[in-house]
Amino acid sequence: MAIAKPASRPANPRFSSGPCAKIPTFSLDKLADAALGRSHRAAIGKAKLKDAIEGTREILGIPADYKIGIVPASDTGAVEMALWSLLGERKAEMLAWESFGSGWVTDVVKQLKIDAEVKTADYGEIVDCATVDFNNDVVFTWNGTTSGVRVPNGDAIPADREGLTICDATSAAFAMDLPWDKLDVTTFSWQKVMGGEAAHGMLILSPRAVERLESYTPAWPMPKIFRLTKGGKLIDGIFTGATINTPSMLAVEDYLVALDWARDVGGLPKLIERATTNAKVLWDFCDRNDWIENLAVDPATRSNTSVCLKFTDERIKDGAAFAKAVAKKLEDYNAAYDVGAYRDAPAGLRVWCGATIESADVEKLTLWLKWAFEEVLEAQE
Repeated sequence: MAIAKPASRPANPRFSSGPCAKIPTFSLDKLADAALGRSHRAAIGKAKLKDAIEGTREILGIPADYKIGIVPASDTGAVEMALWSLLGERKAEMLAWESFGSGWVTDVVKQLKIDAEVKTADYGEIVDCATVDFNNDVVFTWNGTTSGVRVPNGDAIPADREGLTICDATSAAFAMDLPWDKLDVTTFSWQKVMGGEAAHGMLILSPRAVERLESYTPAWPMPKIFRLTKGGKLIDGIFTGATINTPSMLAVEDYLVALDWARDVGGLPKLIERATTNAKVLWDFCDRNDWIENLAVDPATRSNTSVCLKFTDERIKDGAAFAKAVAKKLEDYNAAYDVGAYRDAPAGLRVWCGATIESADVEKLTLWLKWAFEEVLEAQE
């Protein structure tokens, strides 16, 4: 017999892993100051773009000598710019434990044809970073958005490394403590932890990365949208608000509003705390129920943003169909939207727990999750 349907739903059922939930205080009138219909090269546009860059530096604690640029095509565009502009000077090591990391492997090995060693791990696990040679250029994701695993810390990255570390941190920035001294290139997008709008990426370069850009020219033609240097020198304007292409000033305003909210709640420590509190609700739920588990094998590598879950009940006949049915039932009852596992990931659910989510909503989601599980199981039998 199925359990009773929960009496109340999450106030905000938006648990998508991207675009992610807006900040809890969001309303359209907060965007009234957007520089709409104005050039991004006008004084007002430049000022807002500079505010977005320096606000990012302030909240994330990025060193003053690191360059921060707003670039096109979301996190993907930022990563591609880094791969095309920086790799090829030496051997690379590609680390992949989920679909996006696997995508970077394809770009480097098959498109750029760079000499690279590829190290992979199954979904739910990560590569042993102790086996990585950081005298090579190393490309990796900090948090596997589609696998729910993260690098626990940067201890394995040596300070005296000769290669560059290129880190896709799109579902980690603003929710995890990133060790900037260990990261030479870091990318993310506004649409993840800050709940911003899509299509804009952030590219963060250490002085070592800048030195590489100014001393090395790749052998392949460089598309205009990827060009970070001119005449052997960094195009500094990119990192002060003179973007390569036209940004959405509405999206910029939305990001500025999100940065203000981050300040109001207490900055990075509180953002990390909010995400971890949210994720722990699901971790504890898994501990209390023997039919569901965290996809992350090692608790130390559990993501606190994209929490991936798998069903383990032996009565389930078709894992993929079962997980899709549970996700659909949650959406049909407005209890959770967009929580199905990523298409390339193992069957299960993926629940976004980043800082813009309220823990009370995650608590209510667990009640609906248990109800939906029982409903789908009964229907299967």
